[in-house]
Amino acid sequence: MRSITALWLFLLVVPAYITGYAQQRYIIPGATWQDTAGNPINAHGGGILYYNGIYYWYGEIKKGSTWRVPGSTWENYRVNAGGISCYSSNDLLHWKPEGVALQSDATDSTNDLHISKVIERPKVIYNKKTGKFVMWMHIDSQDYSYARSGVAVSDKPEGPFQYIGSVRPNGSMARDMTIFQDDDGRAYHFYSSEENQTMHICELTDDYLSHTKNDHRILVQQAREAPAVCKYNNRFYLFTSGCTGWSPNAASYATADSIMGSWTAHDNPCRGTDADSTYHAQSTYVLPVQGKKDTFIFMADRWNKTNLEASRYIWLPLKFDAEGKPDIWWKEEWTIEGAAL
Repeated sequence: MRSITALWLFLLVVPAYITGYAQQRYIIPGATWQDTAGNPINAHGGGILYYNGIYYWYGEIKKGSTWRVPGSTWENYRVNAGGISCYSSNDLLHWKPEGVALQSDATDSTNDLHISKVIERPKVIYNKKTGKFVMWMHIDSQDYSYARSGVAVSDKPEGPFQYIGSVRPNGSMARDMTIFQDDDGRAYHFYSSEENQTMHICELTDDYLSHTKNDHRILVQQAREAPAVCKYNNRFYLFTSGCTGWSPNAASYATADSIMGSWTAHDNPCRGTDADSTYHAQSTYVLPVQGKKDTFIFMADRWNKTNLEASRYIWLPLKFDAEGKPDIWWKEEWTIEGAAL
């Protein structure tokens, strides 16, 4: 009996060591990250929701072969839209797969969520007034001429989310986007508009399901995309990339004392080797770490344009100096506690 018990324990323990997730102690930017089932995490262009002590990571499912859209004048590489995934964690290291939060559609080519379409950059926030979880995302056609924002809703953070539809906010084109929820519960939609030349900020309605008329144009004619927003010392920070398709470029940031006020553009917050390419990556989200004052994670995607499924995740510490200037340095591996190695 003892030998059978020992064998059973061995069979339970060994697979964890083989997959490596049981021993995960550090965030390792650019590595292949596995979930708790031992499979590569598939959550690109993602965002994170913190709810009831758990982090939920939502991202694009990129699976299968990558191809270039025929006739495109830029490097328009695509995979079939796989929907939106969800993973959960209580330590930002070990991620449990929660399944598909929002399913794509394989049959109706007119559906916004059809596999031939673009479903990108999902962001989820919780509405305390309605008790609903609201997901916004970029919805587009293969040639990116659709330029709309889609919204879905769920009773649970892991979904499934029910798709409501898509819109051009107040008639404006909308592509790369993020959602920022302020301390007072108001939510704002940041999105690249006007053929990606100008960023817009639009306040959402109280239920977060549609847009108000409170729409503000910033970074006019500066051609920025991949927005990621955070708040530090009552100042708002917007991190973006240039518009160079799948190819990486230098990040920049902008600041404002009021989210719907005047924004001032600044230079690259990245430092050191490969800073001029954002460490060969593109911003997607800034995560405030719960329970750790002034601790932020700069989240980015290192796109592999000819094999999008193999794209990697770049998470790095985001710190602010005494004057409120952000700094992002490359780390081979690091911990949430700040013990970068």
